[in-house]
Amino acid sequence: MSYKLVDCRGLACPHPVINTKKALEEAGVDTITVIVDNDVARQNVTLFAQNAGHHVNEEQKDGFYHLTITRNDTSPVARTSACTAEFSAATGTPAGGSVYFITSNELGQGSPDLGEVLIKSLFTTLTAMADPPVALLFLNTGVYLTCEGSPVQEQLEKLHAAGTTVLTCGTCLEYYHLKDKLLLGNISNMLEINNWLSGQYKVITIA
Repeated sequence: MSYKLVDCRGLACPHPVINTKKALEEAGVDTITVIVDNDVARQNVTLFAQNAGHHVNEEQKDGFYHLTITRNDTSPVARTSACTAEFSAATGTPAGGSVYFITSNELGQGSPDLGEVLIKSLFTTLTAMADPPVALLFLNTGVYLTCEGSPVQEQLEKLHAAGTTVLTCGTCLEYYHLKDKLLLGNISNMLEINNWLSGQYKVITIA
């Protein structure tokens, strides 16, 4: 067995996930320990490894997170080296369906009040669809919609319960000081979000 240490302290998103992915793809490496210095990176690396079918053991030492990842090559996901294929297989995401890329907490430009009314109307419409979105991806001020005080909390909860994946940009949550106010779904990173955007889905951008 081969072991590797991956020090990701001080690295911004999505570099901890990218470095973890590269280390796991190296020939002969069975176990790696990834060191990160913030909770968002911890969650992102853990989620990536678990989605890829690997085992993660977490320890906190000297104020840093030590994530020991053991490869699981018996997992159907771990047999593929393509990150997009890993992610799709791990989440059970279908090849078709719609992905909504939401970068604002209002719909359209102009009146903020009207923009909030329109975004509520959009999410109400999404809950009434026979086939709800496969995923909702929230970036920039769009992250306000997945946090406390969201005008679409009820609609989001319905979509989430119906199986829609809800991902919120961790860097954006930190920038707007909202990390502790996330209501539902998972904190995500640019690598994972890009996998959705570049996959075989119809992407609808809300800005």
